[in-house]
Amino acid sequence: MGSLDPVLLSRMQMAFTLSFHILFPTLTIGLAVFLAILEGLWLKTGDEFYRRHYHFWVKLFALTFGVGVVSGVVLSYEFGTNFGRFSAIAGSVVGPLMSYEVLTAFFMESGFLGIMLFGWNRVGKKLHFTATLLVAAGTVFSAFWILSANSWMQTPAGAVLRDGVFQPQDWWQIVFNPSFPYRLAHMLLAALLSSSVFVAGISAWLWKAGSNPRFGRFSFRFAIVAAAILAPLQILAGDQQGLVAEKYQPIKVAAIEGRWETEAHAPLVLFAWPDSDARRNLYSIEIPEAGSLIIKHHADGVVTGLDSAPPQDWPTVPIVFFAFRIMVGLGLLMLAYAWLGAWLLRSRQDGMPQWFLSAAVWMVPAGFIATVAGWWVAETGRQPWVVYGLLRTADVATEVTGGQVLWSLLTFIGVYALVMSAYLYYMIKVIRSGPAAARPPEPAGGKSAPAKPAFGGVEDKG
Repeated sequence: MGSLDPVLLSRMQMAFTLSFHILFPTLTIGLAVFLAILEGLWLKTGDEFYRRHYHFWVKLFALTFGVGVVSGVVLSYEFGTNFGRFSAIAGSVVGPLMSYEVLTAFFMESGFLGIMLFGWNRVGKKLHFTATLLVAAGTVFSAFWILSANSWMQTPAGAVLRDGVFQPQDWWQIVFNPSFPYRLAHMLLAALLSSSVFVAGISAWLWKAGSNPRFGRFSFRFAIVAAAILAPLQILAGDQQGLVAEKYQPIKVAAIEGRWETEAHAPLVLFAWPDSDARRNLYSIEIPEAGSLIIKHHADGVVTGLDSAPPQDWPTVPIVFFAFRIMVGLGLLMLAYAWLGAWLLRSRQDGMPQWFLSAAVWMVPAGFIATVAGWWVAETGRQPWVVYGLLRTADVATEVTGGQVLWSLLTFIGVYALVMSAYLYYMIKVIRSGPAAARPPEPAGGKSAPAKPAFGGVEDKG
């Protein structure tokens, strides 16, 4: 095991644990917003239907939030165990940003989560709603600071590398570095879109089951309409982020596009097999001049290729190339799915066709796979730099043997497989029990005033 590359294995371990963790914040951000909307509707209308909805989805939120917190703690330790020098060199910048995440986001989430989950018959309605809003805000603040730190590593600004240590000069530039606003918008939209597709799929299953058609129909309609709005916004945000990456990380974009040479009138490579040894694409399917049109917004624009940098500064082209196409392909699929669903909801008054409800169930993982693929594009595309253009990943790796990292990686895979199995088991159990099992406690101050049921008086059966 002495011949194993510890830097490569450490990167693999970080990629695995990060890919696992990002699944859970992606869902909690979207579900927290959905829960806030449901409780707001309940307070406005007094209809117990919305509170029943809340108590079904909050179980899935609590389960996901718990696993997300546990899996996120591991990432902090990996900075020390696998990339110990990074903390010494960049800790003066990244450390405060991570501390702000704990102080403004984690404390807010954990402080009010108890009220949100267990305070229904202990605090007033408005206070409980405030707790729900603050938990939702906490998930967004968490994304804010994590994306700020990660974006600074992608497009460093406001700090100088002096005597082997990054020294902050302008915290405004550090926090709001060039890629941060675009990457934050892209991630938040990804979380909301992925959660909408998730809610639509679970609701479609409940609708098909027939025990509570009104319940499934409401959340399905809500999620499909949300996805139909969010999907094009996500594509627009991704395009803007790509333009920023072209400006500050042209080699990453060259790897994304599989472009080996700098050229004008650059084609758009829809699919190919990148051959890094031969420095060319095999079996390439291209659209002439579309690459320049997308990146430079005019056909004769000169687009940077991989030949503009030495090979030792290239990322692993096939990983970036294929991960990007998985992300974009699933994004377009979700757009088509959401728009078709919205059209069917508008044109059919007798319900949704069974084939579309079945398709909605199969679409549940689409957003999460796209999100993970997007993070692979961002993180693998940054390599071989941990702070782009300034600090190499190999220079911050902890001096451990390849065998030690391999065993820890295999241990993580085994433990995380058990954690994911338990998570999916209990999630499926909650979903199968359905809203009938979600018996909310009476709110403090007694029942709400009777209200007209939603959807023209269709009764809640279940």
